[in-house]
Amino acid sequence: QVQLVESGGGLVQPGGSLRLSCVASGSIFTFNVMKWYRQAPGKERELVATMRSSGRTNYVNYVNFVEGRFTMSRDDAKNTVYLQMNSLKPEDTAVYYCNAQNVVGYQIWGQGTLVTVSS
Repeated sequence: QVQLVESGGGLVQPGGSLRLSCVASGSIFTFNVMKWYRQAPGKERELVATMRSSGRTNYVNYVNFVEGRFTMSRDDAKNTVYLQMNSLKPEDTAVYYCNAQNVVGYQIWGQGTLVTVSS
């Protein structure tokens, strides 16, 4: 069974950058939908970005509050999905989770990585 492990979180100052990684223990080729979510303290988990893959083409959608600042990508050869986060704000502070879903709706989650944006 494929498992997801996120990494790359940490403490960063406002305006800084981080790159999160989500590494799968097996092939992510069969997962055509990859998502990043986040959950801030005391709040519900919310969607950040969605990548739908069709063949070698990836379509990415971002929620409005990260549009233009975050970039999602994947490297199937490394079984890894990335979230490049730039111009970070204190309100981006959260635990970030990776989610993978295949064509029949089966999905798996990672354990999360904490991002703290503070001066």
